[in-house]
Amino acid sequence: MDFKSEAKKYEKQFKDDLKQIVSIPSLRDDSTKSANAPFGKACRAALDKMMEIGQKAGFNVRDIDGYACVIEYGDQEDSIGILAHLDIVPIGDGWTRDPLGCEEEAGFMFGRGVLDDKGPLIAGLTAMRILKDNGIKLNKKIQLICGCDEESGMQCMEYYCKHEKLPSFSFTPDASFPVIYGEKGIMSLELKFKNDTPIKSMQAGERMNVVIGKADAYVNDFDYGKEFDFYLKANGLSGSLSEEKGMTKIHLDGVSAHASTPWMGVNAGLHLLNFVGCVYQDDQLTRLAQMLMDVRGYKTQIGIEGAYMGPLSCNTGIIRIDDDEISMILDIRYPNDTTCETVTSGMRKALKEAGLDGSVECLSDSKPLFLNPDSDFIQKLMQVYREYSQDDFTPAMTMGGGTYARKLPNCVAFGPEFPRPLETTLTIGGPHQADEAINIEEMLTSIAIYAAALETLGK
Repeated sequence: MDFKSEAKKYEKQFKDDLKQIVSIPSLRDDSTKSANAPFGKACRAALDKMMEIGQKAGFNVRDIDGYACVIEYGDQEDSIGILAHLDIVPIGDGWTRDPLGCEEEAGFMFGRGVLDDKGPLIAGLTAMRILKDNGIKLNKKIQLICGCDEESGMQCMEYYCKHEKLPSFSFTPDASFPVIYGEKGIMSLELKFKNDTPIKSMQAGERMNVVIGKADAYVNDFDYGKEFDFYLKANGLSGSLSEEKGMTKIHLDGVSAHASTPWMGVNAGLHLLNFVGCVYQDDQLTRLAQMLMDVRGYKTQIGIEGAYMGPLSCNTGIIRIDDDEISMILDIRYPNDTTCETVTSGMRKALKEAGLDGSVECLSDSKPLFLNPDSDFIQKLMQVYREYSQDDFTPAMTMGGGTYARKLPNCVAFGPEFPRPLETTLTIGGPHQADEAINIEEMLTSIAIYAAALETLGK
């Protein structure tokens, strides 16, 4: 069957389904959690809508206690899984289109989650529609597993793994093509210091896995307006000064990006620390800022170039300062050539040698994922990708992002982003960025690839 031609027939259905899901701002909110809604009302609403869409499509649907839902095609004992998530990161600022509207322009659809990960989730469902509607019989059940907490710790998948039988093989459409056979380890470190700096209060960053896009700090005795203007111009930044609560509020705008690629963003929080440290001649702030601006980690003695996975990356995602304490939470992606313990000890050593008296605590650690790229499973996915993409050049690869693949055995990330982005005059945002978008034709190709992959793996 020519799944690409079939996918084109489902374009309207794909768009309709996606618009319903994107319209729900499914951000985790523990303040509204309840029984069967462990991640809050918005995530529960998205889960209910997804179950409704799956039921109307004629699939068997099961609610996994509000942590996830499963949409199934077939009733065989063995299964092939598609893992995707309904939750999103905060919408953030800087949008030029309705982030919940799925607006279309020049072949693109815009909205928070259209790429990460609601669009790919609906692509997986559409691939299942194609198989079912064409009466394609498989020897394995297909399970679309829809979680609600991928962006905040993956508790949903941990719960699922404890309570459900796991698929024999799975893929998650939450990354790039061709096949991601390895994912860096993901750890979070919290650095704490006594606050003896000019900053009296600072709140910057919402999630550790997002580069800080804007930051505010409050200081006393500020008389550095000209220096602030110079700093902005010298670094290509924007910002503002205002008076609040009897203090000067310094605001800086940076560029948000995913923590796995912090070099694609501009960390407003670190720039704010650096500026205040420079004008007030505060060594603690300038040393911290300049050490952590090295997102490869060499200035903090944790840098390493992995043989398979490439370099370590370090993102300062959250900065909190009050009268007594400085707290900084780092998102670190490390290759399988090192360990959490090595990274933690390296950070402690670097701070000590820099004369920074503080504590370093590992808050969490998710070990690296690594599967044999020559395995039959991965080679089957590669063959399907090559057939439908006409890309015989790009190899299977590893990445710094973390997906559900690390939670299940025999699971890899598989699409939907293609190696060579389409040329366009539009401003296109990626995951966790303003104006997040998908290209519709590319998504239809992804649907074809997923349908063919499910048929191949399900035989």
